[in-house]
Amino acid sequence: MNIHVAETPAQLGQTAARDIGETLRKGLRERDHLRLILAAAPSQSEMLSALRREPGIDWQRVTAFHMDEYIGLPEDSPQRFANWLRSEFVDHLLLERFEQINPGPDPEAACQAYAALLAEAPIDLVLLGIGTNGHLAFNDPPADLQSPSSVEVVTLDQMCREQQVLDQCFSTFDDVPHNAITLTIPALLTGRELFCCVPGRHKRAAVQAMLKEPISGDCPATALRTHPSCRLYLDRESSPVNE
Repeated sequence: MNIHVAETPAQLGQTAARDIGETLRKGLRERDHLRLILAAAPSQSEMLSALRREPGIDWQRVTAFHMDEYIGLPEDSPQRFANWLRSEFVDHLLLERFEQINPGPDPEAACQAYAALLAEAPIDLVLLGIGTNGHLAFNDPPADLQSPSSVEVVTLDQMCREQQVLDQCFSTFDDVPHNAITLTIPALLTGRELFCCVPGRHKRAAVQAMLKEPISGDCPATALRTHPSCRLYLDRESSPVNE
């Protein structure tokens, strides 16, 4: 795993965006279209803000997916990840397509429909973070690192739901939905190149576990160590090297 440590979250975002931008430009020189998967979380804001300003990217040849979505929130809720991504990133660009997860009245059918979209062509880039409990997307521990599905309905654990309040996405713990749709670990790892941005002191223990613990569903983020091209971006607060 290629690890970059920046001084601040802003510098982390700028460094990651520069590398992602270069990868996108190179990919578009080699292929007609690219497909990427985006994480939706405040921890990704600095990177997404910098990425949308990266020059020389023909976004009209890029299709974007996202990796998880709450079940049970109104379609216009600002806490829905698709809406957050539109506000932070998508609506600032002219993408070829933005494929949203829409749980609707039948989340299981929504999973199958989204899985079919993902399977239409390879995924070129995955831009992700990790949770305070070591989750990837909404794959909370103990996660199935070998899931045969690419998209699933899951129940969020307490630590994951607490993080949503810590991130100021919800006012109270009781406001956080219990269930969500998520891409599975194998689906995330199908990306040709992974870029993982993890700022903040509250993520330091999860980063330490990701880098040092045995690869297992007890810390889902450890699965990133099995990928042949994963870049990890930390700041001084999240990097365990500083202790």
